[in-house]
Amino acid sequence: MMLSAADMATGKSNAPLYDKEEEEEEIGNFDFLYYDSDNYDTDYILAENLMNEAFSHLGALYRSGSKGPNAFDCSGFTSYVYKQCTNVFIGASSRDQYARNIPIKRSEVQTGDLVFFTSPRSGGKVGHVGIVVDVDPLTHNFSFIHASSYNGVKLSQSTEANYTRRYIGLRRVKLEP
Repeated sequence: MMLSAADMATGKSNAPLYDKEEEEEEIGNFDFLYYDSDNYDTDYILAENLMNEAFSHLGALYRSGSKGPNAFDCSGFTSYVYKQCTNVFIGASSRDQYARNIPIKRSEVQTGDLVFFTSPRSGGKVGHVGIVVDVDPLTHNFSFIHASSYNGVKLSQSTEANYTRRYIGLRRVKLEP
């Protein structure tokens, strides 16, 4: 398969220099590096919409039993935000939301997941809920937005002592029937 100097100079060759099929096959080996773009885009847009809706109520007053849009209790806030963005009913109370939605590990937490805590009046059971805003991928610590009984709708950190000792778990909202 030696090419003569004249063939090389004129670009003549019997062997193809570029095999497109071979390159495509090689690139295909790296598919695991890429997200399913349809789901990634949908998840990103949903998370962005949830955050926009949630933050539009930052500073709203806390009122026990209120479901919005001008005042909220914790579960009223989370259910209102999800209803506005997804038209999905996630549950009426924090306990109902905890029971209805999909349990996830802290290492799986993402923006838009629900986070649950005990409250002073819950007897060690679920009594408070918020929506995860941002996650540190190394420590799995996160910020969350919620309707606080003292400060209304506000942003808090999972590392705050008050929330660390009261933490119960995380849930992901099932959006498909």
